[in-house]
Amino acid sequence: MRVSKIGFIGLGVMGKEMARHLLSAGHEVHVYNRTKQKADELVAYGAKWQDTPAEIAARTDYVLTIVGYPQDVEEVYFSEQGLFSVAKKGQVFIDLTTSTPSLAKKIFDFGQTIGVETLDAPVSGGDIGAKEARLTTMVGGNETTFEKASQILSVFSGKVTYMGEAGSGQHTKMANQIMIASTMVGMVETLLYAETMGLDKEKVIEILGSGAAANFSLASYGPRILTEDYSPGFFAKHFLKDLKIALDEAKAKNLTLPGTQLATDFYQQVVDKGYGDYGTQVLMKFLSESN
Repeated sequence: MRVSKIGFIGLGVMGKEMARHLLSAGHEVHVYNRTKQKADELVAYGAKWQDTPAEIAARTDYVLTIVGYPQDVEEVYFSEQGLFSVAKKGQVFIDLTTSTPSLAKKIFDFGQTIGVETLDAPVSGGDIGAKEARLTTMVGGNETTFEKASQILSVFSGKVTYMGEAGSGQHTKMANQIMIASTMVGMVETLLYAETMGLDKEKVIEILGSGAAANFSLASYGPRILTEDYSPGFFAKHFLKDLKIALDEAKAKNLTLPGTQLATDFYQQVVDKGYGDYGTQVLMKFLSESN
């Protein structure tokens, strides 16, 4: 693979691991994060710190972003010290954040006016997928840009798929979150039922995981729940944000999603109780306390 100058913005639970994989692959990686100390480990590993998104854009050919909320994406791209303030024709900006399809299109349209190629490329797989470089990456934008960037995305992904025009990556991620929403509720209720009936929850996870009930949430978060490990592989507050985006997009098309609405209501209560900075599996703790 050709060595590239890559900017990486957003060094949270997943972003830090993704940037580490790019460094391990031999790329020159420039990093920025609002909390600078989160970059210390990567800088020690060889990354180059920059003080603003604009400085990242000034020194790189590709910039990857993964931040918390759509308003954070907007700031990173469009603020006075944002990426677009110094963007150069031919650069490729890739937003890995789960954000709104409309913002992905806004970024794409602006990029077109100044010759910057953009992709919306949200990822799925949580902290484990990021650490093991087996994320699923769903991409929207021009297919020629996808072909140019796919090798970089493959460094930390197990599967990278082009989904269509700008915004299509985000719409695919909404479909992903809709599936996970009901699965998480079902997984937690399964373990609550098993616990109430006096079953060995470890055995329940093992046997259900070998049959038709097998799913990612049970395999990844079930064992954490057994040890009351609610640390974030994916923040509950960010999952709530995603579900609200999915419901807004569905509403715009007069589509009703009652299962997703139920999960959203649960996670709203989780966040309201102060559990937003825990992992999505904290739903087990919340529902246990509610019974």
